[in-house]
Amino acid sequence: MQSAYDEVADSYADLVRSTEPEQRIELAMIEHFASLLSGDKRVLDAGCGAGRLLPVLAAMECLVEGVDLSGGMVRRAQRDHPTFATSIASITDLPHPDESFDGYFSWYSTIHSPDDQLAHVFGEARRVLRTGGVLLVAFQTGHGVRDVSGAYRSHGHDITLERYNRTTDDLSSVVAGAGFEEVARLERQAAGVHERDGQAVLIARAS
Repeated sequence: MQSAYDEVADSYADLVRSTEPEQRIELAMIEHFASLLSGDKRVLDAGCGAGRLLPVLAAMECLVEGVDLSGGMVRRAQRDHPTFATSIASITDLPHPDESFDGYFSWYSTIHSPDDQLAHVFGEARRVLRTGGVLLVAFQTGHGVRDVSGAYRSHGHDITLERYNRTTDDLSSVVAGAGFEEVARLERQAAGVHERDGQAVLIARAS
């Protein structure tokens, strides 16, 4: 997965620069997430990619920084959004002290993590969040594994990339097991020709 995103980083960053793929209802969920934050509103964009949502969160008065496993993506984030701190790190082993953040923002960042890794991923999220902090996670809904390499191959990238689809109930259960209480959820059907599956956004509070 890391090498695949290193390969496609420039193509992806050039094609998707801001919130072009998002619908208004999804942006409303991001706004709701930001509205629930307290304290300094320090937010970790966990799996920030090329950083396209860093300025979106900053516009909502979040003090945001990003991490991503792909060095290629982080390179583009540092080039395209130099005012934000971004670094290479895995969401399974975050280089931050306990209770460092008021918010944890995971925008389609867990979709390549197998089911048996999710408890650890959200355990790390809970570790770096203070009690009362807020988590947001976006993902595709459904069941099973999808080969999503085709979209990148059409742009000349010979990669292999798989995505794990999950129901909102299943993901909510894993999040709850990591020490969170669900606050809100959005579920919608696939929209347009570029989406094969439904989409969901889950917001939960660290208990």
